[in-house]
Amino acid sequence: MTEISDLIQADRGQSATDIHLVAKAALDERLKTLTAGQRASLAAQKFEGAAGQVGIVPDGDDVFVLGGVANPAALTSYCLAALAEKLPEGTYRLNDAEPGAALFGWLTAQYRFTRYKEDENATGPRVLVTKQVGRVDQAVAEALAEMKVRDLVNTPAEDMGPAALEAEFAALAKTHGAKLEVTKGDALETGYPMVYAVGRAAARHHAPRIMHLTWQGSAAKKDTPVIAIVGKGVCFDSGGLDIKPSAGMRLMKKDMGGAAHAIALAGLIMGADLNVRLHLLVPAVENAIAGSAFRPGDVLTSRKGISVEIHNTDAEGRLLLGDALTRACEEKPELVVDFATLTGAARVALGPDYAAMMARRDDTADALAKLGREVEDEVWRLPLPEAYREYLASDIADMTNAPSNPYAGASVAGLFLDRFVEEGVDWVHFDTFAWRPFPKPGRAKGGTAYGLRAMWRMLKDRYTN
Repeated sequence: MTEISDLIQADRGQSATDIHLVAKAALDERLKTLTAGQRASLAAQKFEGAAGQVGIVPDGDDVFVLGGVANPAALTSYCLAALAEKLPEGTYRLNDAEPGAALFGWLTAQYRFTRYKEDENATGPRVLVTKQVGRVDQAVAEALAEMKVRDLVNTPAEDMGPAALEAEFAALAKTHGAKLEVTKGDALETGYPMVYAVGRAAARHHAPRIMHLTWQGSAAKKDTPVIAIVGKGVCFDSGGLDIKPSAGMRLMKKDMGGAAHAIALAGLIMGADLNVRLHLLVPAVENAIAGSAFRPGDVLTSRKGISVEIHNTDAEGRLLLGDALTRACEEKPELVVDFATLTGAARVALGPDYAAMMARRDDTADALAKLGREVEDEVWRLPLPEAYREYLASDIADMTNAPSNPYAGASVAGLFLDRFVEEGVDWVHFDTFAWRPFPKPGRAKGGTAYGLRAMWRMLKDRYTN
C-alpha cells in the first residue's frame, strides 16, 4: 500500500480533480449552476447531496466531483472519509475549502489490514492536496497512531503474544531513543506477583512479562512533570479456569487493546517531544488454562501489599493493572492514564462507539469530554462511587477481584484499580472496547482506538513546550 504520509500532499498547483462540497439542503441551488447534461448525470447516479454521497460530474474532457457533507463550512474528522473510500484512484483538491480536521478521516478511510490476505477489492490511493501544510504532520501522526492500534488488535494472538508486544516496545524505544526494561521469570514472580499469577499457565513462548519504557523530552529537567501510561496486555483471554464460552472467546485477541492504545499514545508523545518524563508500562500475559493456572478462591498478594481473593479468574485484567499502576505511582507521577478492555458492563452501558472514562478530577474529565467531542472521539464519564467500594469486600483478604452481585460492573472495576493509585494523583481510566463491530466511513470493522485522540489532545494542550 502507498505510504500513509503520501496520501496528503502540499498543493503546488499540480493536476488534481476538483471536489465541490455541498449540503443536501443547498443542492438545488448548486444544480442551477450545472448544465442539463451534468444534472442528468447526477440524477443517473442518484446523487442527492446526502452526507457521504459522491457524484462524478462530466466537464468537457474532464470531470469534477460533488461531495455530500453535512456542513461544508465546518468540516469534521470523518466528513470526507466516505469520499476517500468511494472515489476512484487519483489526486483531488477541495475547490471551495481546505480540509482541516477532515485530513484525519481521509487517511484512516484508506486503512486496510492485509497481513494475511490482500484486499481483493482495493483500489489505488486517493491523494488529497492542501495548502494547510502545517496540519498535515499532525493528521498523519494521529492517523498512524490509530492504525497502530488497529494493526495490533487485528493481529491474532499466536502472532501478537507477550513476546510480540515486547518487540513492539523494543521498536518504539529504538525509534525514540527511550530506555526499555523487561521483567520476566523469577523477577516477575517476586516484583509483580499478580501479573505472574495470571500469566503463569501460558506456554513458554507466551510467558508473562512486564515492559517498562522510560523517556524524557528534550527540554526536560528534574522538575519536569512525570506522566505514566499503563495498558492492559492480555494477548488472549480464555477466561482461565472460569472459562469463557466459545462465543465469548472468539474476539479475545483484542484483549490487549489497552496495550495497543498505550503504545500508540506513547508514540505520539515522544514524536511530538512533549515536555514530560514518560513512563510506559504494559504487563503482557496470556490468561491460559493448565495445571499451573491460578484458581477461584486463591489469595494473591500484590506488589502494593494488598491481598486479593480471586472470585473469578476471568476478571484478570484488573490484577495486571493493579501491579502496573503500583509501579507507575512509585515514580511520583503528576498524571496516570490507563487503557484496558476491562468490562463487558461498559459495553452494555455505552455500546461500541464510546469509551467509558473514569477520572478523579472533574477538570480532567471535563477537558477530555470537550476535546473528544471536538475530534469525534467521544468519551463518556462513569462514576467512581464510594458507596460501591463495599462490593469488593472479602472475608479473608483485603479485597476481592470481582463482586458477587452484577451491579455497576464497570465502576466497581474502576474502584478496584483506584486502590492501587496513590492518593492525590490525577488518574484517568479508559474502559475501552478496542473493536468496531460495524464499519463506518473512516472506521473499518475490527480493531479501533477509543479515547486515544481525546487523551492525546489533552496531553498536547498541557505539555507542549
